[in-house]
Amino acid sequence: MTILTKKNIIDLLPHREPMLLIDELYDIKKLHSATAVVNVKKDSFFVQGHFPDQPVMPGVLIVESFGQAAAALTADGLDRATYEDKLVFLMGVEKARFRNPVIPDCKLILKIEAIRSHGRVWKYKGEAFVNDKKMADAIWSATIVDKK
Repeated sequence: MTILTKKNIIDLLPHREPMLLIDELYDIKKLHSATAVVNVKKDSFFVQGHFPDQPVMPGVLIVESFGQAAAALTADGLDRATYEDKLVFLMGVEKARFRNPVIPDCKLILKIEAIRSHGRVWKYKGEAFVNDKKMADAIWSATIVDKK
């Protein structure tokens, strides 16, 4: 089984700390699906202000984590020349539901799937879990664009 570590993900994505949210990608089915890990820590950058006495991972960062996992899945499955000097931009979020708050010191597990692709536009769906409890789900689209 192929596992992409944080170091491998850094080689695929332009994101850097503190905005690189995914820590690992595994159970990869090339250009189809994968599972990602986000280690939500008590010292994560958002905890200090969201909310200091009862920290919660913001829903927009869960959606961002979905997007990063999908971008890593796609970049890993494509020929390097296809995504070299390119960026993946979120185009739209059709549906996002936040079912339970994600509280720091947990492992957020993202199960993502590419639904379809048309040229440089991809559509994905994902579900987020903590200890097998569904925390969120979303459907979103992204596009691959030139860095310039």
